[in-house]
Amino acid sequence: MVAASTPPSATPAVETMASYKADYLDNPPPPYPRLSRQLGEEGTALLKVQVGADGRALQVKLVSSTGYARLDEAAEATVAQWRFVAATRNGQAITSWVLVPIKFRILN
Repeated sequence: MVAASTPPSATPAVETMASYKADYLDNPPPPYPRLSRQLGEEGTALLKVQVGADGRALQVKLVSSTGYARLDEAAEATVAQWRFVAATRNGQAITSWVLVPIKFRILN
């Protein structure tokens, strides 16, 4: 009779998502385009950002528009310059995607 061998227990890979909420990275908000402010244009742009292992934005894609090209372009250009906290897998930084909402609201 042959004894059945038990496979060694594998430690599951732990993966964390990239984060754009890291306040200490000091990411600036996008500038509000002057004409958009004058015209009362408001909205939220939802951006899909590929974050590299170094925390830099590799790609920025518009997923949902504010309805105003000026606001969308300001959001995309600004977020492309942001630094992020990279995702990790087994303690190693990796490339991943994160959704970033950018709200444009005129405060009086």
